[in-house]
Amino acid sequence: MFGPTEITLIIVAVVLLFGGKKIPELAKGVGKGIREFKKATEDTEITENIKDIASEIKDIKNDVDKINPKKILEQNSGGKNKSKK
Repeated sequence: MFGPTEITLIIVAVVLLFGGKKIPELAKGVGKGIREFKKATEDTEITENIKDIASEIKDIKNDVDKINPKKILEQNSGGKNKSKK
């Protein structure tokens, strides 16, 4: 990725651009960014759990639809009553 020469040049450029006093503030900002990224990653686990629950609910709904009396009657009558509305 980056060799030692490139990293040294980047560090020198940062020191020249921001000065020695601003570097701790920048590092603090980077640390906050990393923490927020980790938190967002944890939130994706919650999202996956919600998707799993939604899938289970959908399966249950399909099972309930299979035993719906109206659908059973329509299937037994051959769909003759579909035009009534």
